[in-house]
Amino acid sequence: MIDLKDLRERPEVYIENIKKKGQDPNIVSETLILDKKWREAKKRADYLRKKRNEISQEINEAKKQKKRIDELLKKAKALPNQIREAETEEKEIFTDLQSFLSKIPNLMHKDVPIGKSEKDNVVVKNVGKPKKLNFNVKNHVEISESLNLVDFDASAEVAGTGFYYLKGDLALLNQALIKFTIDFMLKKGYTYLEPPLMIRKKIAIAQGDFEAFKNALYKIEGEDLYLIPTAEHAILGMLSNKQIPEEKLPLRFFGYSMCFRKEIGSHGINEKGLWRTHQFNKVEQFIFCKPENSWECYSELMKNSEEILKKLKLPYRIIEICSAELGNWKARSHDFEVWRPTLKTYGEVMSLSNCTDYQSRELNIRGIRKNGERFFLHTLNNTALATSRIMVAILENYQKKDGSVEIPEAIRKYMNGKKIIKPSN
Repeated sequence: MIDLKDLRERPEVYIENIKKKGQDPNIVSETLILDKKWREAKKRADYLRKKRNEISQEINEAKKQKKRIDELLKKAKALPNQIREAETEEKEIFTDLQSFLSKIPNLMHKDVPIGKSEKDNVVVKNVGKPKKLNFNVKNHVEISESLNLVDFDASAEVAGTGFYYLKGDLALLNQALIKFTIDFMLKKGYTYLEPPLMIRKKIAIAQGDFEAFKNALYKIEGEDLYLIPTAEHAILGMLSNKQIPEEKLPLRFFGYSMCFRKEIGSHGINEKGLWRTHQFNKVEQFIFCKPENSWECYSELMKNSEEILKKLKLPYRIIEICSAELGNWKARSHDFEVWRPTLKTYGEVMSLSNCTDYQSRELNIRGIRKNGERFFLHTLNNTALATSRIMVAILENYQKKDGSVEIPEAIRKYMNGKKIIKPSN
């Protein structure tokens, strides 16, 4: 959520920001009208509470002086209902105000490219040349099924489409990638977490645009719980209502978890395959920091992802997300995409975002300076590695003419030294 005080003082900045995103700027004036109504309602409620205290004191004084208190009692009797009505009105207006505030986008970084659609996202870097595969390349489904590494038919029978059984060396590759990434992040000095796999609605709301995102979430019926779509949500919620001394910042975490998404929308679910699924494994990076260190931390997270992809020797490119495609809770975002030789294009495997103080305001996550000043922390997140999509990239980029798949050198030690995946029994 944005800073209401800043909105009051600089409405023109938010209007311009909203226009760049191609959204309706009238939300600013509508929010400020509600804000004025709320402050008036609050002022009235405060006045009535003050009046109640004053009359109570007058009654006490009148009793001491043995004066008549009939009129004072009459006034005092009327006040509770008046206060209750004023407080109800204040609460209702404030709820509406919060709803409007949640629809106002975070202020974007000045370098975010202005655009109207996904076509306006900007390629900022290409790294690595795609391998020349001088044979009839197969997609990852064909490769994994021919090597007896998956069973999509059985998983469809057991759980429906969007799930999978990993078998043999592919299941071991999944674990090897997790171990590789955990070791990588530990060497970077990040603290390892294994977060809860469920979160309450207030945490899901704080992450960003809940109304736009809720169709992707699995709801636990009868409980205020959702399965996490990424460890990012649970890590964010970990510091709810916490105050962190500035000398302890930044806090660098990374978490491994299973993730669950309905993936309802234009992309849909792969009938067979590992690229877009309901369940997957992911290692997520997350940083809580002081506002003045925010973009330095952003660069750090970007560097981490690049190092991982370079170690795996996967050709990739980095995309800057344009204004219209940028989530309302984000100030800036870059996607990392790997080469898909079967599709002859790139596909997203990592997503980096700086949400500045948008999320921390919702969950009251603050820092404390040495002089006692309190401030909202900035929150940043980035995929370290999602195993399913990286496995797709490895299967397709490292496939051999004989149908086998080479294992990237960086993860062979996590596969007990195995260099090649061959058909299993």
